[in-house]
Amino acid sequence: MSSIAFVSHGGGPMPILGDPGHKELVQTMQALTNDLPKQPSVIVMVSAHWETSGFELTAAANPDLIYDYYGFPEASYHLQYPAPGAPELARAIADKMEDLGTHIRLNESRGFDHGMFIPLMLMYPDANIPVLQLSLDSSLSPEKHWQLGEHLSQVLPEDALLIGSGFSFHNMRAFFNPQAPEKKVSADAFQVWLDETVTGVDINISEAKLRWSQWSLAEGGRYCHPREEHLVPLIVCHGAAQGPGKSIAFTALNVKARHFIW
Repeated sequence: MSSIAFVSHGGGPMPILGDPGHKELVQTMQALTNDLPKQPSVIVMVSAHWETSGFELTAAANPDLIYDYYGFPEASYHLQYPAPGAPELARAIADKMEDLGTHIRLNESRGFDHGMFIPLMLMYPDANIPVLQLSLDSSLSPEKHWQLGEHLSQVLPEDALLIGSGFSFHNMRAFFNPQAPEKKVSADAFQVWLDETVTGVDINISEAKLRWSQWSLAEGGRYCHPREEHLVPLIVCHGAAQGPGKSIAFTALNVKARHFIW
């Protein structure tokens, strides 16, 4: 089975710019590679920052970077991560996914967004591993993205690395405003719910799938994710893993957050 990780990627380019509020995020993200392949044949990245009607997969040989953030220092718009694409593999994956009932369009013009290059600059800084980026379906359906993960696990090369890039807490107002005590309790409760869902050895895979379909009913769910695009990549990863993972806890921007690996 391919290696799998979900990373909480932080605020725009701030992890790369040395922001003190991202210190633990940077340290924990860099440490993830101790438990992941040093040189996977390809990295397949599911980013919270690309939504399409249906699923799309990058298929350019050398995708550009998309600096999809605003109001940051000039240097952040000149960051480089010249990882190659993998057009032939993209076509092979799309064909195999079609056979399983998941249609994926190839996109030969789209570049890599910061949900891809910010974490990979920290995790695999040499930029010498081919990368494919996969979009989210704009429905953000838990069931559809769980199935996407299930199917990916059947078609990716054995030595591939699947990374979901989002954030386990993504309430933008809460990042930059003091949280009321009851809101902080609610936010922490949802991180615990995530741990239980992803790492619980007593939760079988059918129960995990059901929990994801009802994630917004969990305490703190909608507070942590007013819109769930930063959570959905984790659902893809769990669907691909089909088993419990490991939680890595840290604090970023004064909130508790998680990475997960399988």
